[in-house]
Amino acid sequence: MLRKFIQKTFDIRSGELGVSLLMQLYIFLIITTLLIVKPTVNALFLSKLTSESLPYAFLLVALVAVGSSFFYNKALKRFSLLKIVTATLIVSGVVFISLKFLLSLQYFSTWLLYFYYVWVAIYAVLATSQFWVLANLVYNIREAKRLFGFIGAGAISGGILGGYLTNLLAPVIGNDDLMIIAALIMFACIPLLHIIWRKRVKNLGVFRQQQRTYASDEPSFKLILKSKHLTYIAGIIGVGVIVAKLVDYQFSDMASKAIGNSDDLASFFGFWFSTFNLTSLAIQLFLTRRIVGVWGVASTLLILPLGIGLAAILFIVFPELWAVILIKAIDGSFKQSINKAASELLVLPVPTEVKNKTKSFIDVVVDSVATGIAGCLLIFVVKGLDFEAYQVSILILILLSVWLFFIFKVRTTYFESFRENLISFTAKQTKRKKRKSKSVSTKLTIINVLENGEESEILYMLNKVNDVSDKRLKNLIIQLLDHPSNEVKAAAISNLYLLDKGTAIDKVQELIYQRDDEVVLAAMRYLLIHTDINGLELFDAYLNHKDPYISSAALLCLAIESRDNKRLAQRYKLGLRIAKQIEHVNLPSDTHRIEETIELIQTIGYAENSRFYSYITAHFNNKNDEVIKAAIKAAGISSSPLFLDNLLDFLQHKKFRNEAISALKNYGHAIIKELIFKLNYDQIDPNSKQFIPEIIGAFGGQKAVNALFKLLRNKDLIVRLESARVLNKLKSKHPSLKFSKRDVVRLILQECKLYHRTLSAMQIQKQIFLKYEEMLTSDKDVEEFSARNSLIDLLERRLDHGLEQIFTLLGLRYQQKDIEIAYQGIISEKQEVRANAIEFLDNLLQPNLKHTLLPLVESSTVFNENQEADDLVAPTEKMCFEMLLKGKDQKIKLAVLYLIAQLDGENKTYIPLVKPLTRHQNKKISTFAINALNNLLED
Repeated sequence: MLRKFIQKTFDIRSGELGVSLLMQLYIFLIITTLLIVKPTVNALFLSKLTSESLPYAFLLVALVAVGSSFFYNKALKRFSLLKIVTATLIVSGVVFISLKFLLSLQYFSTWLLYFYYVWVAIYAVLATSQFWVLANLVYNIREAKRLFGFIGAGAISGGILGGYLTNLLAPVIGNDDLMIIAALIMFACIPLLHIIWRKRVKNLGVFRQQQRTYASDEPSFKLILKSKHLTYIAGIIGVGVIVAKLVDYQFSDMASKAIGNSDDLASFFGFWFSTFNLTSLAIQLFLTRRIVGVWGVASTLLILPLGIGLAAILFIVFPELWAVILIKAIDGSFKQSINKAASELLVLPVPTEVKNKTKSFIDVVVDSVATGIAGCLLIFVVKGLDFEAYQVSILILILLSVWLFFIFKVRTTYFESFRENLISFTAKQTKRKKRKSKSVSTKLTIINVLENGEESEILYMLNKVNDVSDKRLKNLIIQLLDHPSNEVKAAAISNLYLLDKGTAIDKVQELIYQRDDEVVLAAMRYLLIHTDINGLELFDAYLNHKDPYISSAALLCLAIESRDNKRLAQRYKLGLRIAKQIEHVNLPSDTHRIEETIELIQTIGYAENSRFYSYITAHFNNKNDEVIKAAIKAAGISSSPLFLDNLLDFLQHKKFRNEAISALKNYGHAIIKELIFKLNYDQIDPNSKQFIPEIIGAFGGQKAVNALFKLLRNKDLIVRLESARVLNKLKSKHPSLKFSKRDVVRLILQECKLYHRTLSAMQIQKQIFLKYEEMLTSDKDVEEFSARNSLIDLLERRLDHGLEQIFTLLGLRYQQKDIEIAYQGIISEKQEVRANAIEFLDNLLQPNLKHTLLPLVESSTVFNENQEADDLVAPTEKMCFEMLLKGKDQKIKLAVLYLIAQLDGENKTYIPLVKPLTRHQNKKISTFAINALNNLLED
């Protein structure tokens, strides 16, 4: 009961509670030790050396930290993190024991006081930094965002216990015996560390441990300077430490002047440190996760500096102890709760190979250098300018403006870091894609291929020359008119269109007599367009030519030219000539060529004469695929409504699909309403539906966009998915088109609802499937098992398509590149990549989309890993069936009805679900429903 309460309250998922409690206990003990030792050492230092020595102590901390960082980095390269952390704990424990003897002997030399003050300061940043590096090993980014607040509560609880222990025990047993307690707690951390390492870090395997803890050979400060994100993080941490030290000086100065006795002063510090931590604990447990989740990481960082700024202004107005306690309270309460969680999350998108080294450098060296800078500032303003404690607030307010500058800068780099991570994660997939043919980069390459290349190379290059449109290639193209390949000749003629009118007219006229239909047609069309024809003598010469190659091509050219010149068709009696050509081609003869039929079909398409359309329709069933393709093309050229249903049917057949799509595109915008009508009333075959959005999108313009938005509400998920894909292409090519963001968001939320229902249904089906998998006893059980398995497979496919649809729609609302890399990350097999992708979306999406989509994505990834999806409430099987049967997906309805038909006849509760579907307008659904109902009614 308690376990479930904790998991629900703090969003802890299955398998995470045990290690999270261990991590929480570990940091609890670390901070407890710190809050026992720090008040004692601070009180001893202030009582013996006064607050005037604090600035020099700050400087010494900085110098020691910078010097020791060199050796620490050397150790990172040579030893594992486990050994380094263990050594830190042991040495710290020994130092605390030595402090006990110092206190017992009442030996307080100045250098020893400085030594222990510096050691405690270094220990405070080093031990906590090592803990958070360990936390980065234990958790991925999404786990960290949920659990760092819970774990951080351990640190705050340790601060409360340590502070109150000092406050209560210091007057009773003395500060010296407190050091023994601190050392024992420190040594207790060592076995705890090894348990955590064995449970989570060791299980990562050698490769992933190295991947997460590898330290670059490059110096830490260079790694930080090369990264804007790390630079801003270092700036935030550094300025925050300087401000904290100035606040600490104000607090210490005012307290030491008010309280003279060192034991009483230690008790005072212990009480207030614990009180600050108690407030911080309440914030951590009940507010941190919610604030970070709603405001985001970067915005959350604003709370601490703004709070300190308001309190600093108050202290200037009221320079009293209670006012400085308020400043310290804000610093102590928010720093270890909201600000700490947000600061640790800032580092998460940093590449793993540099995170360990740079984080330690920032936490220890930057922190300590900032402490030294604070010392220099205090020496300047206190010693040099003779500032009182309350006047230091002026300096604090100046520094706060710098702090806020870094926070606003890091908002951008935080998001960009996730983008860069995802791009690097998906780079390998991009490299695996087949490379397209290399584009032409120089004229020398073009010339070389046109002169010496093989047939395929020349044809490829001629297509490129069309794009280049460089008339300097004139002579080379003319030479290709003598090439042995007829394909090359035809392509070369097409390229002559780009040159001066009438270029190589004599050579082209000679090609009219080639025994190749493609060449003859290309030559004749060129002659018609690029020569000055008086009275169109070309038609007179070629329409009645004895050579069928020439006469067929001439007839086709006449039909093409007469589309915009009806007088030309009348003059040469185009209709009569087509009728005669039909009779001629239909006559049984061994000399008829397929090409003649193909050209005749195309002629009819261009002629736009409906009395010959039956000839095109007849050849939809021709045995020759090339003739069928020609008939499809001709139907598209004619743009006649008579062919529409035929062309839609051809979309089902892969070998004719491209031709059918091209033909339907010829109909233009006028066909859009008809296509949508047929889709909505199921007048298009299910296997053809998915290609309709592409056809509509090819028309372009705002009408196409509006039509595709209507299709985004279609009951067929594949139609919706294809519509969204086409809309993304239109948005990319034509940014000026209007895409309603409000409608897109509404559609995304609808798709999320459908995805949630499908995910819930699949969960319950999988649970039942696994339960009965080993209990098959009869043929009926096997049939039910098979039907259930089919439903699960269908639901899984729908989930894949549904997720893709959601992200495709997101591409209409946000930058398509951002959504694309996020989607690639979400579907990645690597857990760390998925976590980065989800966090990237968390920073990208608007609140309503974020709160709806992210739980679904996380639930689906958890469920796919065969873990318990805690956030997903599974319905009963009856609720599952009811939900699926009320949906719009016909295939799922059929699968559910088939499964119900295989269930035991005693399941009478399903009758009310099935009975209404027996009268469904879709005959297939009504048939399945009747069958299922009959099975349920059987005794």
